[in-house]
Amino acid sequence: MPAPVPPTAPTGASPNRPVAAASNYGHTNLRIKTAVLQPKSSDFGAFRNPCAYSHMAFDDPIVLPGQPGASHLHVFFGNTSTHGSSTNETLLAAKSSTCAGGIANLSAYWTPAMVDTTTGRGLIPTEHMVYYKTGYNDIPKASIQAPPNGLRIVAGNKATENKEVPSYAQHHNFECFSDQLPDGRSGKMQAIPACPVGGYIKVILEFPNCWDGVNLDSPDHRSHMTYTGNGVRVCPASHPVPISLISFNTDYEVTAGQDTRKWRLSSDNYETTKPGGYSMHGDAWVNWQKDIAETWTVHCVRASVDCRAFLLGDGMTTY
Repeated sequence: MPAPVPPTAPTGASPNRPVAAASNYGHTNLRIKTAVLQPKSSDFGAFRNPCAYSHMAFDDPIVLPGQPGASHLHVFFGNTSTHGSSTNETLLAAKSSTCAGGIANLSAYWTPAMVDTTTGRGLIPTEHMVYYKTGYNDIPKASIQAPPNGLRIVAGNKATENKEVPSYAQHHNFECFSDQLPDGRSGKMQAIPACPVGGYIKVILEFPNCWDGVNLDSPDHRSHMTYTGNGVRVCPASHPVPISLISFNTDYEVTAGQDTRKWRLSSDNYETTKPGGYSMHGDAWVNWQKDIAETWTVHCVRASVDCRAFLLGDGMTTY
């Protein structure tokens, strides 16, 4: 697949700034207010943080730090300053975020861009929701910690780069939602599904939730974290600290003239005879205002209540 291009390329783009125009949705203030809604009772705890599209760039400051322009095309959410040479210091100094709560959350999130191969252009997601939740294994909820600031996490499994894998190794799925489908949805699958115009494709990606308790990153950007699953239902001794399980829910609307069978991820470098999407992965560089992260950890995640989108669980809400 030829190198994709972003939806727009502003004059003056350089390796050290986004090559696609920002969404102009960055908040530079703290956005917390009194809530009207209340959390819902639930069997699991969850806090949701909507983060709008920020920009696209050929950068990956975790896997290819200090090498702007060296990556496949990524779509970025959250911290609006994220680029190939970002550091924890530059992210904190940016003071601008596309997430609800504004500068309460200066985390940076990114995934490979979804590319329409008929035009060669990256597609702007219509919605991106970041979940922080308890997970579904036997980890005691009271033991779950907020992810420490500066933590860098890579989600996905290299075994999924060009094929389907067993359920225990799946960390992503795609699903089409459309009123033209018999049940209104296609069912979850590991590759990008066919989806009618007017519908949308939802991509779900889950991150590892057990931390070694020491390292904020590792040479391979994976070893300091691990997944539960495949018979492992609690965090192992090598990674004893359970953190809120982070997941991305990203929606792409199917508009007139588009054929999702011709969509691929910018990281899908395998043969085009196979459907796109197997290489889905993502990155999170965590930087929350500590007292706010502790609030949703205590009142949503550990309390095992569903804080919907925005709610902090203590009578306040992000917006």
